[in-house]
Amino acid sequence: MKTTYLFSTSMYSTFCLSVFHVKDSGHLSIRISNSTSTHHTAFLLTGVPGLEDFQIWISIPFSFMYLLAVIGNGLVMAVVAWDRNLHEPMYLFLAMLALNDVLLSTVIVPRMLLIFWQGPSLSTFPACLTQMFFVHALFLSESAVLLAMAFDRYVAICVPLRYATLLMGSFISKVGLALVARSVAVVTPGVLLILRLHFCRSNIIHHTYCENMGIAKLACNSYALNSIYGLTAALLTTGLDFVLITLSYWLILRTVFQLPSKEARTKAFGTCGAHICVILIFYTLAFFSFFTHRFGNHVPRHVLILLANLYLLVPPTMNPIVYGVKTKEIRMRVPGLCSQAK
Repeated sequence: MKTTYLFSTSMYSTFCLSVFHVKDSGHLSIRISNSTSTHHTAFLLTGVPGLEDFQIWISIPFSFMYLLAVIGNGLVMAVVAWDRNLHEPMYLFLAMLALNDVLLSTVIVPRMLLIFWQGPSLSTFPACLTQMFFVHALFLSESAVLLAMAFDRYVAICVPLRYATLLMGSFISKVGLALVARSVAVVTPGVLLILRLHFCRSNIIHHTYCENMGIAKLACNSYALNSIYGLTAALLTTGLDFVLITLSYWLILRTVFQLPSKEARTKAFGTCGAHICVILIFYTLAFFSFFTHRFGNHVPRHVLILLANLYLLVPPTMNPIVYGVKTKEIRMRVPGLCSQAK
């Protein structure tokens, strides 16, 4: 039995109609009849290619991870907001990270689960661009918050006498504004570069969410500029953040090893341990997915798509768990908050 998806698009010059067919084999194909290229269109998100029959099972761990991310990060934000003793730079940055994690996972997971449960989902061109913008912007802001947390730990351990001077309340608010401004400034050109493309081929995106190169590769005209900008922007933002974070923790570890007291060294390692775990989880998954997606020509497509989902979902899930276990102040205040809520 054939099911036909029929939808109209905004025209760049003349009439263009795209008709999707589901073949007897169950795979999606597309036939396009047009004489010129369209400028605005709609996209069909298919989920994980090659694993369509298993997506209902894949949705179970993803649903569980999403619930953990929302509940865990919600508790972190509530604890920091509830206890005035935690209104310090370290915990305020942690609350910012938790908020970013909730937003990032919410941008991708609900729509992804609908695809897993109900099948391919149609997304309008503006909706797809909006999701793309927030996915990339929130990813960049996550990296920026991790950098701010590394700087906080560097000042606290390496130059403790200047901590109160450098990290005042006004500094925290400026950091928050700066990371939002950086994300918008970096991601907006990527969206504008998508708008210059013309789409006249398949409107099918073999993915669970809209992302920059997934949309650009469907264009009729060259998307080389999109690829170059995406790679350059990633290296100059996330890549530079990682270099600065690595430098910060190298200086921190060098200072810690010079401490005369074993107790002081243990306390310093305990303070930084949670941050290092979170950073390793975030950047390892992100860089592995980023480079395999661009240079792993022999990597199966379903592996690339699963990695692209995991590097956005695993850190929001793990962050509250890591900080809940490693950060004594957060761990001790959660029961008090829960009892007060009752």
